[in-house]
Amino acid sequence: MEVNFSTRAGITEIMDDLQCSGEVVDQTLRELEIINKWLGGNGVTVSGIGKILKGSKPPRPLEITDLGCGGGDILKGIAIWGRRKKLLLKLTGVDANPHIVSFAKENCADFKEIHFLEQDVFSEKFKQGAFDIAIATLFAHHFSTRELVQLFQSLKDQCRMGFVINDLHRHWFAFHSIRLLTKWFSKSPMVKFDAPVSVLRSFTRPEIESILAQAGITNYSLSWKWAFRWQLVVPSNLA
Repeated sequence: MEVNFSTRAGITEIMDDLQCSGEVVDQTLRELEIINKWLGGNGVTVSGIGKILKGSKPPRPLEITDLGCGGGDILKGIAIWGRRKKLLLKLTGVDANPHIVSFAKENCADFKEIHFLEQDVFSEKFKQGAFDIAIATLFAHHFSTRELVQLFQSLKDQCRMGFVINDLHRHWFAFHSIRLLTKWFSKSPMVKFDAPVSVLRSFTRPEIESILAQAGITNYSLSWKWAFRWQLVVPSNLA
């Protein structure tokens, strides 16, 4: 694999095949839950939600939609956080892969506040929906700049309170670290391939700022978090 950190890579991940299914996908989703737990996924997203809610009284229920929800592990973390905060939550996971949606439903069966939809976030049907907060964890890097501008513009209209993007910082250390970690510990060939590719497809700060400018978003919070994550928070009253 030729490595170039100067620009976003156009390499396709195995996960981009919306028809991929079977045990290799299930194993990948189980491992991603571990990766998100230990490498900053859950905490970065939840703290971003907290920034949007700061100083306001959350609606009851608070409707949060997770774009590209995968196995639903982020939503489980939010559900546990919400119970601890005594929030009434309505959590919806959206994914375009039917096999992944089936896995997520089973994975989150004990959380009655979580529901799932098989839907493309660029479809007109999805764009007609509305929610308080949208989140996307390790999802944005799957799309081109043009697609992300379109998505951000749509989310500005759909979100009553704002949206949170949690994605990777393209950096040589992040790339080589995740490649070694997955080589040593992963049992999933999909994770071993997709994880380092995800870093190559991810973002520098100027690239995110350019996408926001093209989407007409001028006020936002963009913070670097461990481990090599960007936390983008766009409250609706600042969009």
